[in-house]
Amino acid sequence: MKRPLVVIGAGATGIIASYKAAMDGATVLLLEKTDRIGTKILISGGGKCNITHDGPINSVLKAFRKNEADFIRPSCFRFTNQDILNMLTERGLNVYTREDGRIFPVDQTAKDVARILHTYLQDANVHIKFEAPVTEILAPGGKVEAVRLGDETIPTNHVILCTGGSSFPKSGTTGDGYVWAKSIGHTIVPILAALAPVDLPLQNLQIKAGVPLRDIILKARVQNKVIAQWRGDMLFTHTGLTGPCVLGITREISDHWQTEPAKLEVDLIPDLNFEQIQTRLTQFKNERPGSQIRPFIEQKTTRGIVPRLLATAEIGEEDINQHITKKQINILTQTLKAWQLGPVKEVLLDRGEVVAGGVDLDEVDPHTMRSHKVQGLYLAGEVLDIAGPVGGYNLQAAWSTGFVAGETAAADWLT
Repeated sequence: MKRPLVVIGAGATGIIASYKAAMDGATVLLLEKTDRIGTKILISGGGKCNITHDGPINSVLKAFRKNEADFIRPSCFRFTNQDILNMLTERGLNVYTREDGRIFPVDQTAKDVARILHTYLQDANVHIKFEAPVTEILAPGGKVEAVRLGDETIPTNHVILCTGGSSFPKSGTTGDGYVWAKSIGHTIVPILAALAPVDLPLQNLQIKAGVPLRDIILKARVQNKVIAQWRGDMLFTHTGLTGPCVLGITREISDHWQTEPAKLEVDLIPDLNFEQIQTRLTQFKNERPGSQIRPFIEQKTTRGIVPRLLATAEIGEEDINQHITKKQINILTQTLKAWQLGPVKEVLLDRGEVVAGGVDLDEVDPHTMRSHKVQGLYLAGEVLDIAGPVGGYNLQAAWSTGFVAGETAAADWLT
C-alpha cells in the first residue's frame, strides 16, 4: 500500500492543501493536534471570519512587503480571492464586502466557514486524525521518510507543513513547525509580533477598559519619526490597546523594538486639520459663552475620553466657555489632533493573530511550495516568513499557498 501524503495542521492552509491534494488523486492524512479543524479561522475577524480582501490580485499583493508579495504572487494568481469565495458561496455562505475591502459572511459566522470547509474535506475523502500532535519530521539524508507522533511513526515520503506560526498559542499554533523545519535544515527568520494587541501604561490616561475610538488615525513614532499609521477603530483594554488600528501598526513597532519603544499618538478628527479644528472650537466658544466646551468634543469623539482631553488642556469639566483662554483652545486642538498615549510597553505576541518571521522564503520555491532543502517537504501559510496587514490578507496567503502546496505534493505523490 502506498504511503499517504501527510499534511500537518488543519488550519486554513492545511484544509485547502489537503482538499486539493486529495482531489488531485493523492491519499491524504491530515494531522491536527487539537480536536477540531480551523481553530484560528474560528477566532478570525472577532468570530465572523474576515475571509479575504476584495480587489484585483495585484492590488491585494501591494498590501504585503515586496519580498513577501513577490513570493506569494504565483500562488495568489493560481488560487485567487474569488476562488475561495466561490468555494464557500457555492455551499451556502452569503458574503459581503465592507467599504475597506474586507470580506465577511453576511449573517453567518466563522463556524459556518469552518463547517463548509469540513464538507469539502469529507467529499475529497481526506482522512483527518485529531488530537495527533506531531513531534518530529524524519528526513535522513535530506529526504522525508516519516513523521512521528510520540511513540507512533507514520511512514511517508511527502509532508506538507501547515502548522502556522506562534501567534495565539491557545489556538494550537505554538511554533512547532519552526523547530521541525530547523531540525531538518531550514533557516528560521527571527519571530516578531505582527498583528497583535499592545500593552502600555494607562494609569495617567485614566481611560476605562472597553472604551472604543471610531475612525481615528493611530500613529507610532520612534525618535519623533512616524514609522507607521493606520486609520480605523481602536479599543482600550485593561492594560493597553487592541483593534484594527493597533493590529495594523504592530509589525513596524516590533521591527523598531531594538531601537527604542514606539510612542503612540491618536488623531481623533482625521478629516479636519489643526486650523479647522481651532477655528471651530473658537467659534463654538464665542457663540456660547455661558455654556461648556464639552458638547463640541463629544460630537467629534467618544464620550469616555472627554474628561481626559479636557484635563490635558487644563480645562475643568465645569468651566464655561467665556473663561477658556486662547492657550487652552490651542492645547485642546493639539490634543484632538495628536493625543499622546505614551510608549508601548510590550507587543503581545501570544495574543496576536499573525507573526512575522518563520521559514526563510529563499529556501522555498514560490511556484510549487517545495522545500529547496528537503526532498518531499512542502511549506505553506504562516510557517513561512510572511505577514500581511490586517484585512483578510493573511488568510488569502494561507488559502493560496496551501492550494499550490497541495497541487504540487499530489503531483509528486502520483509519480
